[in-house]
Amino acid sequence: MPEWKISDGLTPYPAALAEMEARADAIAAGTADELIWLVEHPPLYTAGTSAKRADLVDPDRFDVFEARRGGQYTYHGPGQRVVYVMLDVGKRGRDVRAFVQQLETWVIATLATFNVTGELREGRVGVWVTRPEKAPNADGSMREDKIAAIGIRLRKWVSFHGFSINVEPDLSHFDGIVPCGITQHGVTSLVDLGFPVTMEDVDAALARTYGDIFGET
Repeated sequence: MPEWKISDGLTPYPAALAEMEARADAIAAGTADELIWLVEHPPLYTAGTSAKRADLVDPDRFDVFEARRGGQYTYHGPGQRVVYVMLDVGKRGRDVRAFVQQLETWVIATLATFNVTGELREGRVGVWVTRPEKAPNADGSMREDKIAAIGIRLRKWVSFHGFSINVEPDLSHFDGIVPCGITQHGVTSLVDLGFPVTMEDVDAALARTYGDIFGET
């Protein structure tokens, strides 16, 4: 099993980025163990390598950081569990697509412990939930909201960045961006869906499901 670390309070994003990069380099050099790092951040926006300036709707609302991960704009803030995954993908088969699928499956398995059905959608990054209780879209299709975002980077076959699960963030904070460049769908959280879940509940579920997905105990 990798080392597990849970940081209390709100971790500044530049400090998290520096620590992730240093740890990834150390893992690649064989001088540090793999790490799963669970944090919360102050309200902020991050820009991935595919971010489009037009999708930053309110650039003065929160600090904006260049994340140097895959993907577009995303939001991080209190009430959102951010899971940074520093794992040696080189030793795990060097299959980046399979690794991302494992992360997606891990998120879906974690949500399932709360009776939430997370789903993937072709052409859309992240994990989604259907909202049959909401009015349908203009084309008659069922509403869907995003509950988890995923974006990683590899350096010397070691991953960093990871994914975030919306537990109970202020959903209005997502209004300052077009999350992941998608305009026709919304954003939700476990509490917004009616599940009174705490951050500690999510952390425990992540730990329980990790071994099932990655085959490690």
